[in-house]
Formats: sequence, C-alpha cells, structure tokens
Amino acid sequence: MAKGMYHYIGELWNKPSRELLHEKLIQWRAGEAVVRVDKPLRLDRARALGYKAKKGFIILRVRVIRGGRRRKRHGVKGRKSRKQTIKKILKMNYQWVAEIRAARKYEDLEVLNSYWVGKEGKYYFYEVIMVNPERAEIKNDPVLKWITNKANRKRAERGLTSAARKSRGLRSKSHNMKVRPSLRAWERQGK
Repeated sequence: MAKGMYHYIGELWNKPSRELLHEKLIQWRAGEAVVRVDKPLRLDRARALGYKAKKGFIILRVRVIRGGRRRKRHGVKGRKSRKQTIKKILKMNYQWVAEIRAARKYEDLEVLNSYWVGKEGKYYFYEVIMVNPERAEIKNDPVLKWITNKANRKRAERGLTSAARKSRGLRSKSHNMKVRPSLRAWERQGK
C-alpha cells in the first residue's frame, strides 16, 4: 500500500540529520524565547495534534533552557546548615514549561498542544499550537468548539494539556493500578 506525504515527513523527523537543523538552531538561539512562526515546521505532528491551516490557529516556537531546575543558593550567612541545601524545585517537564510560557505571552489564546522541534547544548525548542477561542471559525468547528468553554481556560497553567498530564503521571498505560497514586504509594511499590 502506498504511503502518504505525512508518513515520509514523520520518517525524516524520527532521526533528524544534523545538517537539517544546524543552521536553524543557530538562528533560533539568537532570536527571542517565544517567537510566532508562519507555519509549523513539523506539519505531520501539528496535524496529528489538531492543527488546521485556518484563521484562529497560531504556532509559537518556544526556547527553554536545559539543565536541572534548582533553587540558587543564597549568598548571605545566618541560616541553619540544613536550610542551605540546594533543592530541585521544578517537577515539570520542559514541554509543559514551554506551553506555560507561550500561554503567558499570549493571554487571550489557549494552548491546544505542543511538540518537540529541536535541541542543542543549551536549549530545547518546542512549537506550541495556540487557538483563539473567540474566533467564529473555532466556535463553529465541531471538533474544536470544546476549547471555547470557559471551563477550559488557562489549560496549560492548570496542567490539563497532554504534556502536563504526562508530567503529572496521569497518562498511565496500566489498567490494574490507580492512574495517579500518591508519592508514598510509589515508594511502597518499589519495596
């Protein structure tokens, strides 16, 4: 059976060559952290996640710095020794962070979904699909009109997008266990 165009685009992105992205990554690194782009770079992935080439859809490329999210150690004396430790404070994956940053930059839009487009030594890059819930094209679309409901506002910040649910442990494949057990339950399972 013949395969379509989106299949071959997806095959290219399974193992992207260095030459394909190298010059783009250099330009993206020099640009701003959140940039609006005309069309998605990974058209197959964007279409699979709900993107349509019509009014009301906006694609943003977001740059997120790599590395552990740790609280900086204070430079002032006068604290207890046990309070001077540097603790990891962010339990969110990078994709969720990118979605939140895009949502805060464009407050009147809603995050539909996002996907990875590249990484280098210092940054990850994601494209975030944003939807304008006030547009008539979105309100009349039977597939997307759910996002116009007021209960779905600020989805990224409330942890309701797909990347956020994955980071929160809500996309479990096992049907035998609870979807999101408590942290102590995880510790009991390991012992």
